Amino acid sequence: MKNDAQIQKDVIAQLNWEPVLNAAEIGVSVKEGIVTLNGIVDTYTKKLAAERVAKGVSGVRAVAEDIQVGVSPFFRRTDTEIAEAVLNALKWHTAINEDKIKIKVEDGVVTLDGQVEWDYQRRAAKTAIENLSGIRTIYNFISVKPAANPVDIKKKITDSFHRMASVDAEKLSVDIIGSKAILRGRVHSIKEKEDAADVAWAAPGIMNVDNQLEVIVEELVF
Repeated sequence: MKNDAQIQKDVIAQLNWEPVLNAAEIGVSVKEGIVTLNGIVDTYTKKLAAERVAKGVSGVRAVAEDIQVGVSPFFRRTDTEIAEAVLNALKWHTAINEDKIKIKVEDGVVTLDGQVEWDYQRRAAKTAIENLSGIRTIYNFISVKPAANPVDIKKKITDSFHRMASVDAEKLSVDIIGSKAILRGRVHSIKEKEDAADVAWAAPGIMNVDNQLEVIVEELVF
């Protein structure tokens, strides 16, 4: 099993490997497998990339992210300009009905609200605007309208687990209570835990995923 010093070294190495990041801008500390990231980057995309990179390192049990976005004056936009850019990005995305989404921008912070039919549409709305300049952070409060008469949701989710190469389906279980999916079991990484949650979110009628999967870092035997 990796110690905290080795995990810290690996996270820093992966940050250096990521083309869009300047690892010198990001501080990394580790305690009991929990990685804390801090520092200042110039775009929201880099903030997300740093978190994604850290989650993908083996031995990492959780990531606490305290990276701030400091948009340079050259790329600074007014809130009105950001709102217009967000609206246009949503309008041109084929998976999104922009008429169902409300946009609020305050000091570079974008808040999305409204209701959509599927969770992938809720996530697509956020993804569509992540690369826009001037945005400091995004709050996604879009809700998912429950589907009518979902059929055998548990079986659909379980079958999907078995089709996925990144998920060990035999170690996972799912229970459905109303519109909530509860995931239990053990996984080998945060990535596997998130992949399993994505499967549950994609099921019809699911509005909440209680992800109780435990990340177990197995000790290597030589």
